[in-house]
Amino acid sequence: MAAELTAHQLIAQHRPTLDLALETIRTRAYWSPHPEHPKAYGENGSLDTAAGKAAFDALAGTRLDLGQPGTDGWVGGEVSPYGIELGVEYPHADLDVLLPAMQAGQKAWRDAGAELRAMVCLEILKRIADRTMEFAQAVMHTSGQAFMMAFQAGGPHAQDRGMEAVAYAYVEQSRTPETAEWTKPQGKRDPLALTKRFTPVPRGIGLVVGCNTFPTWNGYPGLFASLATGNAVLVKPHPRAVLPLALTVQVARDVLTEAGFDPNLVALAAERPGEGIAKTLATRPEIRIIDYTGSTAFGDWLEANARQAQVYTEKAGVNTVIVESTDDYRGMLANLAFSLSLYSGQMCTTPQNLLIPRDGIRTDQGAKSYDEVTADLARAVDGLLGDDARANALLGAIVNPDVKARLEAAAGLGEVALASREVTNPEFPDAVVRTPVIVKLDGAKPEDEAAYTSECFGPVSFAVAVDSADHAVELLRRSVREKGAMTVGAYTTDPQVEEAVQEVCLDEAAQLSLNLTGGVYVNQTAAFSDFHGSGGNPAANAALCDGAFVANRFRVVEVRRPA
Repeated sequence: MAAELTAHQLIAQHRPTLDLALETIRTRAYWSPHPEHPKAYGENGSLDTAAGKAAFDALAGTRLDLGQPGTDGWVGGEVSPYGIELGVEYPHADLDVLLPAMQAGQKAWRDAGAELRAMVCLEILKRIADRTMEFAQAVMHTSGQAFMMAFQAGGPHAQDRGMEAVAYAYVEQSRTPETAEWTKPQGKRDPLALTKRFTPVPRGIGLVVGCNTFPTWNGYPGLFASLATGNAVLVKPHPRAVLPLALTVQVARDVLTEAGFDPNLVALAAERPGEGIAKTLATRPEIRIIDYTGSTAFGDWLEANARQAQVYTEKAGVNTVIVESTDDYRGMLANLAFSLSLYSGQMCTTPQNLLIPRDGIRTDQGAKSYDEVTADLARAVDGLLGDDARANALLGAIVNPDVKARLEAAAGLGEVALASREVTNPEFPDAVVRTPVIVKLDGAKPEDEAAYTSECFGPVSFAVAVDSADHAVELLRRSVREKGAMTVGAYTTDPQVEEAVQEVCLDEAAQLSLNLTGGVYVNQTAAFSDFHGSGGNPAANAALCDGAFVANRFRVVEVRRPA
């Protein structure tokens, strides 16, 4: 079929955006082409909140037919953490049919070149951005995020991360010229002369294993990094969060078709209840790249067993904040309270361990004992979440029963500084909403060590009493080295303590935030500027996003001939 979107049209529309993205990853400045306020999406128009909700509601009870080859049945069964049955059915694939069909389109996609591939990817992202409010509803009702967070993290921030991956992919593929004229002098004899052509070639099919909590934010970097570097991409969503990624696949297939490429370059692999196809797919010879976000156990399994593939994992860690001293006590408490509460602590970047000297800390409000700091932080969280409407807007819903079980068990691990309470959501009475729990532990007691050195994913934090700043730094180093960390935070006015914390983070490759007291939080990162994870400690073997995240998704093949 003739392409409805020509290369000229795509380049004219999207090249300026790509150039801005390329400049921003060089400068690390703030930039986003995707507005993060709902009002930017129009009022009473096709992009507004009401239209997005209507589009989402219209999906209920429908069958999302993607036109994929090898469909041998239909699967579904998603239930929103807010208590709504989504009722959407998705194609179930016969892999022996689907995977060869995906491979068939790779030659034309490879030959399109890095620039055109980037333009197609940016068109996919634009189409997704045009439906941001619909995607926000889909993310909200699969992850349990409150609407505003689902809109921002699942919409513009996810789209930014996808575009960032496209920009890095373009940079790495453009590093080598397409052609070169090579001449080597031979003294009195004629020089040796060759014409050389260099082509980025894809590894093969990329597999994206989606997560329940951030299906688009964590899914888009790998999806677009693989697609932009010439690979076909098979998306295997989490069984409880299929819809956002299924809609993404639908948009990608439409754009590929309109641009004259095989739509099977992007496909969906939804699974039957209990089928567990991730392991099956991960070891198929056709799968050459894997992107995974989730538990450490399965991430470790992938790294050990998917030997035929290049594996990128974001697993889990124990995120730590050292509280040694501060010149803005009130700002510190407010910042920490928000960080512990956002999305019920169901973020891989949420602080878990707060290391506080047992002799107390220095502040602009005078000396504060360990007990005072812990009690004041509990009051700050309580104040932030005291109004149920505000609590629902910040907490969202508990994403699965395992998180609720961990929260309930945490109260038995030590003295409770802040008890979790149940919050009623009047709009969604079946939602499970809980405020965070803060438990006091002693860093010098071996019996407490098992609790604070293990990841407790969810709204659970430990206020760990330590002997000194040096003891805190020692615990931080051991924790990052053995368990990994996506984030580290520290509050200190002492230059020597700051330097010691920084050295640990440099040695152990952990991203550090110092003395955050305003509107930037340790569990948030900005695309094009901040690195999410480092790839250098056990929490993740890759960073979102850097050159290493994209460069090994393709290889450069050279063809040379006499000039």
